[in-house]
Amino acid sequence: MAGELGTVSQLWRYPASSLAGERLDAISVGLKTVDGDRLFGLVDASDGEIARPDRETKWHKVPLIRTRLSEDRRLEVALPGGGWLPAPGPESDRAVSAFLGFDASIRPFGAENAAPDYAGPRTEARYAKAPIHLLTTASLARLKALHPEGTPDPRRFRPNIVVDMEPVEGAFPETEWIGRKLAVGDLLLTVSEPCRRCGFTIIAQDGFDTDPGILRNLVRHNAHNLGIYCTVDRPARIEIGAPMRFMD
Repeated sequence: MAGELGTVSQLWRYPASSLAGERLDAISVGLKTVDGDRLFGLVDASDGEIARPDRETKWHKVPLIRTRLSEDRRLEVALPGGGWLPAPGPESDRAVSAFLGFDASIRPFGAENAAPDYAGPRTEARYAKAPIHLLTTASLARLKALHPEGTPDPRRFRPNIVVDMEPVEGAFPETEWIGRKLAVGDLLLTVSEPCRRCGFTIIAQDGFDTDPGILRNLVRHNAHNLGIYCTVDRPARIEIGAPMRFMD
């Protein structure tokens, strides 16, 4: 396609904040969020403090906990080496607490995200997130060039959309698109701001180790940033292979 920047190679949603994401073949994007994204949070049961892997070492194992939504939109979690458990619930809370080494609890963000039969405690989302986080493989390639011994796996950065794009020498290309309009398949977006990275990016996950060099190079070479946040101009369902192009 003329003017095509790249094609969608990965799609993600994160049913529970800070826990591992769910990789999908298609996502439905609304005006405010991806369907099924960040419906639940993990808290310290003693004081209700929400998980902060970017700031406290006691939460560093949280991204190793896998998540998925069932067909009826109920959360399921899996600890390393274990099977899927329904959550929120006593069994999943016991398993997560044993894994982390302190009493922890998975709770829905607000009443609207709780199942009709859920009567337990709820929590509030830690921050108001942008609707879409988009990342290109060109920027991942630039980070790899700066930090060859590192593993710039997309899971470090928790994007919703990863676009396969030819590398641009010496550049993190999407960081320069602020204010521009993009079409990703039938989805129309406006690039609102760069995604400022935090300590979460250096934490080990399944398949790669802790690596402070990831964040150090982003601070040094791209003002802390990798990827972009976007607002939604026209909602749509998008699939792997969808083309991305500029609309202006």
